[in-house]
Amino acid sequence: MFQTFHPKYVVNTPYLFFTGKGGVGKTSTACATAVALADTGKKVLIVSTDPASNLQDVFDIEIGNDPVEVPSVPNLSACNIDPEESARQYREKVISPYRSALPESVVATMEEQLSGACTVEIAAFDEFSNLLTDQELISQYDHILFDTAPTGHTLRLLQLPTAWSSFLEESTHGASCLGPLSGLGEKKQMYSSTVKALSDPKMTTLILVTRPEPSSMLEAERASAELKEIGMENQVVIINGLLEKHIEEDRISKAFFDRQQSALAEMPARLKQVGMFAIPYVPFSLTGIGNLRHMFNSVTHSVEINEVELSEDRLHSLQDLVNDFAQRDMRIIFTMGKGGVGKTTIASAIAVGLAEKGIKVHLTTTDPAAHLDYAFQQKNAYNRLSISRLDPKKEVEAYKEAVLSQNKNQLNEEALAYLEEDLNSPCTEEIAVFQAFADIVEKSKDEVVVIDTAPTGHTLLLLNSAKSYHKEISRSTGTVSESVQNLLPKLRNPEETSVVIVTLPEATPVLEATRLRDDLKRASIEPQWWVINQSLYAQQTTDPILQSKAEAEKVWIKKVSEEIAEKTSIVPWQPEEKLGYDKMKDLINSSFSH
Repeated sequence: MFQTFHPKYVVNTPYLFFTGKGGVGKTSTACATAVALADTGKKVLIVSTDPASNLQDVFDIEIGNDPVEVPSVPNLSACNIDPEESARQYREKVISPYRSALPESVVATMEEQLSGACTVEIAAFDEFSNLLTDQELISQYDHILFDTAPTGHTLRLLQLPTAWSSFLEESTHGASCLGPLSGLGEKKQMYSSTVKALSDPKMTTLILVTRPEPSSMLEAERASAELKEIGMENQVVIINGLLEKHIEEDRISKAFFDRQQSALAEMPARLKQVGMFAIPYVPFSLTGIGNLRHMFNSVTHSVEINEVELSEDRLHSLQDLVNDFAQRDMRIIFTMGKGGVGKTTIASAIAVGLAEKGIKVHLTTTDPAAHLDYAFQQKNAYNRLSISRLDPKKEVEAYKEAVLSQNKNQLNEEALAYLEEDLNSPCTEEIAVFQAFADIVEKSKDEVVVIDTAPTGHTLLLLNSAKSYHKEISRSTGTVSESVQNLLPKLRNPEETSVVIVTLPEATPVLEATRLRDDLKRASIEPQWWVINQSLYAQQTTDPILQSKAEAEKVWIKKVSEEIAEKTSIVPWQPEEKLGYDKMKDLINSSFSH
């Protein structure tokens, strides 16, 4: 048994970071902690560093880059670090002193230099560093809570202070991708202070949120180890959504309970060394102040029948989706959505389903926290199916080598040394991954490419930045490869590319997926299929907590299938985790049994 989590047991530092795999409940746990602290009279600021923030959905208010007070919770303020808005402010701050002093053409060149994807990342990072080092701001709050993006993106954010500090120690000219006037040298002190605050156990607590399931515990263990390496030693683990009781005779209730207990019994050894708490499974949506206040209190629930009527003829199986793609000869298929909704599993099942139809398929992932190895469990060679992963470290090395080799006969020794130093900038990782992504998409000439993407915010930045990356690659290498030139036209061609939006039948994943759909439409990419994954409504159970959850799902299933999506597939919650090629075949054939 684990001690039930309550902020009073854990919170004794001014900074708290909530991190973990997508979908484990970081935002709801962080928001409920913030409300609980504010209710005791503490002054609290909660900040989302996720480009696809859900704070506005949870508090039901508009939230921007500047802190706003949360109505009905005295002492609580909230803000989002919006990368695009941060980049705009960053550019203005750098350029404005020169507007009246320099000719227009020079100012235009400066604006061009500061329009790249790297500026977006460094600007968001600057905002984050300010929150840890701005004494005037810090003095206004007792606690600042960071609700972070899913693990991969967050590891990069928290490792950036160390990466930039090291780069600035060694660099003689700054990073040219940020422009010569970016003033990075002046930031050495701020980055150094950020590193110090993150690694001081009296200042910062890292809260690793996980579900009682193997993949999210493995990711929590990885985050714990990597963040200890940069000095974040003060850590606790929260096991979120623990089903405390079950009905032995109910197949779904027993399977739900047994899966959790089995995962806990196999908990990674290094995670066991961290202080551990649990939060019970709750059937209600964790949006709205009232529900957040219930999160840390024991409440008895009765089943509430939801009167929503569903048109079940609009709900298709996963096999219907695979048949549709095979018949239309779709060449590039993306799975997208909020972290933790099962994008990797659905991408894997689609790839296996197409391979089983005799189609040659390549399955890959752009997620920094890649889960494909886990989904397939072993590195077998599969008939007609190949699998890869974009490994940022390997891609950076390959990219550096290619750029240096391309320029070695055209530049003198001094210029080559300058270029090599520039390529050691942390920005190179984003550009190198983008180049590799374009190369993978180019493979669709010879085989169907199924791409499991990173959680929404990171994916949107990748797609939104296509033009910026195009410029960065041109600047670094002097040329733009055919794969990069072909990328956007391919993604926008509905005869060639299809996006599958994956969601859970819950408030925040559906609301985030709807924003993703709107953003994709603005980029001239029209998603056709939605997959509602892990539905308890699509199973039969008499367990009062699980039945309440199934009833609560109906409103979101109706919204997706009857208001938003062109075509909807529903995948029932599975009594066993589907891992490996053959189990993926079972998942495709699993039927809706309501």
